Amino acid sequence: MPRLQFFASLLICIAISIPGIAQKRKKHSIETIFDKQEIKLKKEFLADGLHWPVYQIYIRNFKQEGQLEVWARNNNKAPFQLFKTYKVCALSGVLGPKRKEGDYQVPEGFYYINEFRPNSNYHLALGLNYPNAADIQWSDSLHPGNEIFIHGGCITVGCIPIQDHQIEELYVLARTAFKNKQAFIPVHIFPMRYTGDKVDKAIRKLAEYTPGYDKLSASLKEVYMHFEANRRLPLIGVDTNGKYVVFR
Repeated sequence: MPRLQFFASLLICIAISIPGIAQKRKKHSIETIFDKQEIKLKKEFLADGLHWPVYQIYIRNFKQEGQLEVWARNNNKAPFQLFKTYKVCALSGVLGPKRKEGDYQVPEGFYYINEFRPNSNYHLALGLNYPNAADIQWSDSLHPGNEIFIHGGCITVGCIPIQDHQIEELYVLARTAFKNKQAFIPVHIFPMRYTGDKVDKAIRKLAEYTPGYDKLSASLKEVYMHFEANRRLPLIGVDTNGKYVVFR
């Protein structure tokens, strides 16, 4: 290697190893993503009759259809309106809930974003609060699993991956809504859309070998149908037996 090239490479290695240098480079990258996405998202929101910065968002995922929907609204009294639908670009596991670590299952239930991870190995990531109070009652008591994310990269062992440019949009949307005082960003994960004649049969079959799934699915269906009719979310709690309770 020529001496000049070796010296330049050495400087790069030293810079990366110095505390704070790599962090600053990553921070600049995140700032660049925000600058680019905010300009684009603002135009798209205004075209859809939505205010920017975004007031509130709601995310729901349908495992069988491989779709991740993003809804938004302008105030507490307004109904949500669909902003975008992303294709989930890799699938893991089968229909049905997550019950233990390493089962490769995507959870099913009612969650919220509890972590923003800009330094994810999968470009960007939004963490979900799995296991929640219901999951703890039904999952393996010692190893229920954790670290469920919506992320980029199109690789998964139990998460919800979308394309990198899509996670950039969603990350900026969620982070902006959070900064705009939406501390609770709901993420609902359904096995499928509760429409059509074959749904009940599929759910009954899943319930045959999944303890408690009939009750879980009934709650999922109730919330799905409520939102379809009203474009608003009900309050959702969990009782002492790990059953979701829906307050309309």
